[in-house]
Amino acid sequence: MNKTPLISADLERYVNEVISRETQLQKRLRQETSRLPEAVMQTTPDQVAFLALLVRLLNAKNILEIGTFTGYSALAMAAALPDDGRLIACDMSEEWTNIARRYWQEAGLAGRIELHLGPAQKTLEKLFKDQKGETFDLAFIDADKTGYDLYYETCLRLIRQGGVIVFDNMLWGGAVIDPSDQDPDTKALRELNLKLRDDQRVDVSLLTVADGIMLARKK
Repeated sequence: MNKTPLISADLERYVNEVISRETQLQKRLRQETSRLPEAVMQTTPDQVAFLALLVRLLNAKNILEIGTFTGYSALAMAAALPDDGRLIACDMSEEWTNIARRYWQEAGLAGRIELHLGPAQKTLEKLFKDQKGETFDLAFIDADKTGYDLYYETCLRLIRQGGVIVFDNMLWGGAVIDPSDQDPDTKALRELNLKLRDDQRVDVSLLTVADGIMLARKK
């Protein structure tokens, strides 16, 4: 979700349209999504380029995505996977993910992406019960903000040592530094930022990309 860009509109346009390596298929998906009432939930070209680079840097073969929307980030990450790689995508909406499926199919990547519709936590718990613990290289969390902490704890069990968990929207348009903002989403992100800062199970870095991307590397 791109809640509020941290840079000017002109500079954001330069980064996303001039510097990013967005493919024509990715651009078409982004443009189609921009016409939806929920378009603010769309990730940005610089974010998906960063995620794809992470996939390659980690030599990732197994990815978790919690919150898929119309499949823009999954499209980029799946394209960066090797032929035998897989991405497990979790979302609640059949309507939004039907858009995703069309683009994944057109890209020839549908075979790398396994979509699970329903509460993400149930999917994550089932993966653990199916002995998938510590088998994933990367997780991207961009779903309901009050669920982030629970997703984090479960992903820690599923990610291998040296694997990375990526959280979107960790600056929440600047709301995290506004003490008068006691919205449940804001409070959840504010508390998780502090928890991650002090959590000795991971190495962390908060990047001022888009609406704030937190990286947590499992020790």
